[in-house]
Parts: sequence; structure tokens; C-alpha cells
Amino acid sequence: MTPASVRLVADRVVTVANDVIIDGAVDIDEQGLIADVGPETALGPPPPDRRVIGGVLMPGLVNTHAHTPMTLVRSVGDGLPLQQWLTDAVWPREGVMNPDDARVGMMLGSAEMLLAGVTTSCEMYLFEEQVVEAVAHTGGRLVMTPGIIAALHGDSFGTGGGRADAVAEFARRHHDPAGLVTVGVGPHSTYDLTPAQIGDLAALAGDLGTFVHVHLEETSVEHQRVIDQHGKPATELLADHGVFDVPVLAAHGVWLSDSDRAILSAAGAAIAHNPVSNLKLGSGIMDLRATLDAGIRVGLGTDGPASNDNLSLWQELALAPMLARAKHHDAGAVDAATALELATSSGAAALGLPVGRLEPGAPADIVRLDSDHPTLAPGLDEELITTIVFSGGPHVVTDVWVQGRHVVDDRTLTTVDLEPLVADAKIRAQRLADDS
Repeated sequence: MTPASVRLVADRVVTVANDVIIDGAVDIDEQGLIADVGPETALGPPPPDRRVIGGVLMPGLVNTHAHTPMTLVRSVGDGLPLQQWLTDAVWPREGVMNPDDARVGMMLGSAEMLLAGVTTSCEMYLFEEQVVEAVAHTGGRLVMTPGIIAALHGDSFGTGGGRADAVAEFARRHHDPAGLVTVGVGPHSTYDLTPAQIGDLAALAGDLGTFVHVHLEETSVEHQRVIDQHGKPATELLADHGVFDVPVLAAHGVWLSDSDRAILSAAGAAIAHNPVSNLKLGSGIMDLRATLDAGIRVGLGTDGPASNDNLSLWQELALAPMLARAKHHDAGAVDAATALELATSSGAAALGLPVGRLEPGAPADIVRLDSDHPTLAPGLDEELITTIVFSGGPHVVTDVWVQGRHVVDDRTLTTVDLEPLVADAKIRAQRLADDS
């Protein structure tokens, strides 16, 4: 293993879930990987660059489902049900969005996430080249799943410059498991594309050695529409068309049945749980406890900033266990340590990434929390994980490293000048509103 080039020394190091190291340190090598972690007294001699930073170090948060360029339509259409929200509020503005708008919207959202300690996001959106360009500027980790939507791409599969061909070429250019960008395939949903089309795209994902990212069972209206049209629920349709022959990340899963969960579990599929968006749109509450009990891997997602309306993931981190407890009338239904896993290691595993935990060999995606902030005080060791989950937030994040790069330093983004970025985003957002 490459010798450490930097040592971060903290009061506490949360390696994953409820594993807390007192007076700990994390060594980072020149490749941006964790060389060692543990009590500093148990580590070897420090490198010349030894930084005593105090506070709490923990893994970067992982946002498993987002449409981040929608920062430019943040908060639009509040109070509308999902389908009307899309057709009357969101799509008219997105319809006049250009590639450079998407780049600016993604850069703004990526900055928001990094400042909140979200080091990785999985994006489903169009303008995928501009999304990659934006995150290259901010320094985040990106899982890009180019969106495929029937209204735009329903007749463009196969050869001859179709959308599937474009996604395949994009993956060949950008998919880099050892780097900061990985690529999946993003068919929108079974109520948008046909099950056969999604099956074809799953075959493409298999050929590319990657995964399918698809909306699944978000609303009761969607659930019933698919049954009325095809005679069976969406999950069964996807299984019939071989979609689960490849890794699948299904966003939402609010209206899954027990038999649906059995299919997902047997296939090794994962769920991106988006509690805030589901609540704001009135879509319902996913049964997190039943999903975990079925053996399904779960990560947390914000969904888009038009239906959340923020990208920090901290609300999801607190709400997910609380909703599960309320649904089951059981204060122990989902504990704080499990919730933190959903936001870190479990979400990372759902994306096929080796992040979300602080251990030797893992990328150094690390967040520092201000343990002296009144929100986290007194922060006793026996309650530290619970305090982080239910009292944490962007306001306690001071520093962030992605692959060892210090991208947030003392609450300041080091990679992008925010003032002109925000000003540009405001102008573009107003133009979208005016032109839609």
C-alpha cells in the first residue's frame, strides 16, 4: 500500500454506522485512498503533513437518486400531485432548458451537496455530458445514468444514432470505476417506456457491465395505470423482460407489495428511498422496515430539487427511521446506526461503489463535523451516532474531502466561486420561467 501523504487527526472517527474511534486518525495516500485508520496511537509514524483538526470525521454521504440540474426549477409546482406537477409545472420549464443550463444547474446542485457533506450523487438526467463537466469542476463523485424517456427517445433504440447507442458511447468514454465518474443506464419507468424497451436497455447495461436505474412504484396512480395497461404490476413486468438479470437500482418503491419485494430481494436489486420527495408530492411512505426485512439493500436519495426542495440528504437521514417507526408504531423499527448506513455504506453498495466507509483501501471521501456546534453538543460517545442522525445537518459540516482532495475547507468550497455561479443560475431560472 502507498505510504500516507496526509494524516487527519480528530477527536472521533466514525468509520461506518456505530463504529466510533476515540482520538482517531485517518491516513490518506497520494492516490487519494485511505492508507490506514484507527486510534492514532495504534498507527505508524505520521507523515510530514499531520493535521490536527479535531471534531468528528465520518464517511461522505451518498445520494442514490437525484435529478440535480433541476436546481433551476427548484420549488416549482408545490401542492400538485406527481403527474400534474410534471406536466403543468416541471416539463414546460425543462422543455426550454439547454445544455448549458443543465451544466450550471448541476454545478449549483453539486456545490450545495458538497457543502452539506454529500460526496456522491447518482443522477438520472439528460444533457449527461454537461453533468459530467459540471461535477468535474466542483470535485464531487458522480454516478451518471443518462435518462431515457419515451416522449424523447421512444422510437430511437437500436442502431443509427439512437439514444441507446448514444448512452453506450457515453459509457465507453466516461465509465471509470477507479475514478470519480461511473455510468449506468437510466430508463425512466414502466409507465413511460414499454417493459420490452426497458428489457432492451437492461441488456445494454449488461453488455456495458453496469446497472439499470429506474423509477418504480412511486405513486398509487402509476401503480394502477401499469396494471390496467399490462395486467400485472411493474416489478413483475420488469422481471418478465429480464431487467433483473443485471443489477438494478429502483427509485422510490413506495407501492411495492410483499411479492414485489421478494422479486427484488431474489434478484439482488436495491432501492433508493426518497422520503422527503415522497412526502412533499403526497406519494406515500415506503415501508422501510419491510424492505430491509426482505433483504433488499437500501440507499437514501433526495430526488430532484423541485420535489424536495434541497439536496443535503440530512432530512432523509432523519426522516427515514422516524417514518419507519411511525408506520410500525415501534420506536425500535429502524435505529440510528442503520439509518447512517443507508446514507453511507449501504447507499454506496447500491451504486456499486467502494465508498461510504472509512477503511484501508477505500477512497478518502470524508466529512468533518463540528462537534462543538450547539446542535451536536454535548455529543457523548454513547449517543454520538444518534446525535449525528437526528441533530446533524449541513450547518455542522466544516470540511469535505473527495478522493483525498480537500473540496470544502472551513465551510468554503475550494473548487468553484459560488457568487457568480449563483448569479448565473438566477438569470437562467428566470428565463426558464418566462419562456415556458
